[in-house]
Amino acid sequence: MTFANPFYLSALLLLPAAALFLWWAGQQQQRALGRLGQPQLVARLTANVNWRGRRWRTVLWLAALALILIALARPQWGTEVQEIEQEGLQVMVALDVSQSMLAQDMKPTRLDRAKLEIGDLMDRLHGDEVGLVLFSGASFVQVPLTSDYFTARSYLDSAGPGAISRPGTVIGDAIRTALTGFDPNLASQKVLILMTDGEDRETDPLAAAQEAADQDVIIYTIGFGTPEGEPVPETDAAGQITGYKTDQNGDVAISRLDETTLQAIAQTGSGRYYRASAGGHELDSLLAEIDSLQKAALQTRFETRYIERYQIFLAVALLLLVAGEFIPDRVGRPVLPRRWARRGAALPGRVAKSRP
Repeated sequence: MTFANPFYLSALLLLPAAALFLWWAGQQQQRALGRLGQPQLVARLTANVNWRGRRWRTVLWLAALALILIALARPQWGTEVQEIEQEGLQVMVALDVSQSMLAQDMKPTRLDRAKLEIGDLMDRLHGDEVGLVLFSGASFVQVPLTSDYFTARSYLDSAGPGAISRPGTVIGDAIRTALTGFDPNLASQKVLILMTDGEDRETDPLAAAQEAADQDVIIYTIGFGTPEGEPVPETDAAGQITGYKTDQNGDVAISRLDETTLQAIAQTGSGRYYRASAGGHELDSLLAEIDSLQKAALQTRFETRYIERYQIFLAVALLLLVAGEFIPDRVGRPVLPRRWARRGAALPGRVAKSRP
């Protein structure tokens, strides 16, 4: 036998203390009855009290409580094999971690805003597999396709410019790297979500987007930043801003959102382009688009599970509680002194009725 929630079993240690307390309370009750009057009189008045039945009722209550605690611990024994079919999409997210994503025209930074949106996306995906590609001057698959969103988010939290030493932004290479992360043997729809400011002077993103379209991959792009642009900060090892990047002429380098390129990539990939906003409303539209896509079985697996047996303990506990309620509190009638039993006599505490 195994228990899914074994910590509830520790509460069973309190049952002896509860039984001791009830015994002490019974003794106090007996002493209180003894102080009401003469012992012989009290004994006669309480002669019909079902003391043994009360003790049995207490035992049944304690036993029922023990069984309820065991049921909460979820006892399991025996196994069964279940066939589990997971349905959903294959969703690869390509995140730009280049230095330009540290620009602060989106608060706190473009990169932080993108990571928040990816985290929110993972929270709202249901049954879809998600993977993560990081890119700047190079690209690699950080998280292969998985339904373990918790692990994926732990890798996402650590994503930053330090993950790739080579500077630059290679959107085309990022798209091709994402294509290698899809499972070609699955019939489910393949989706690529590209999150970047769109600046790329090293590759041909449209050619890569066409390669993705040829493999039936739908591309959605989300642009981070503003067309007006923002200086690109330089940071130290602790992430503190130490200055701003400069161009060949010594002027401060400005990073601007390239919406034209991102719109062309999305159009080539049969998807849509969204500009990131402070409220993240574009994510609602993106999820609506994703939900409308046809989903297929990602995988079918057989899983061996223990059989839950808590129902047995709950049923027995219920029977014990019901049985306790059928135990009478008193049996027979109280034995009264003869002088109280005579006609017209009054019981203690009551006034005798006078004859007319």
